[in-house]
Amino acid sequence: MSGTLNKVMLIGHTGDDVKMHYFEGGNSLGRFPLATNETYTNKTTNERVTNTEWHNIVVRNKAAEICEKYLKKGDMVYIEGRLKTRKWQDDKGLDRYSTEIHCTDFTFLTPKGDSNNSVDSGSGQNAEKPQPSSAPKNNNSVSEEEDDLPF
Repeated sequence: MSGTLNKVMLIGHTGDDVKMHYFEGGNSLGRFPLATNETYTNKTTNERVTNTEWHNIVVRNKAAEICEKYLKKGDMVYIEGRLKTRKWQDDKGLDRYSTEIHCTDFTFLTPKGDSNNSVDSGSGQNAEKPQPSSAPKNNNSVSEEEDDLPF
């Protein structure tokens, strides 16, 4: 195969609200952390162990504005995108690297009104949240992870 693939799919909880940055020409960029958890039972101690991995999510333009409007800290979201590593220099002139997921598709998985920080605004109550066509439609897919099925 001569082609390559750079694709990331994550389901997790937002670690903070979306932080927006606006640029000349009308472009915008939104950033937020996303936590994914891995839980297993330690066979020697029989303890339940949970490891949390943090991901830096970057979303652009109209999608960033939608995320800013609907996503709050603690909300569950499906993210699809690609890995990008940026190189930059810190205050001391040392090279630093940052790996981000540049979001191309997303689906909000927290039902309306279930957000930890939800506030009734009155005006956007009946607005339907966007459902991208390539993302999973079944909001119960998260609970299927707890099944003992091998697939």
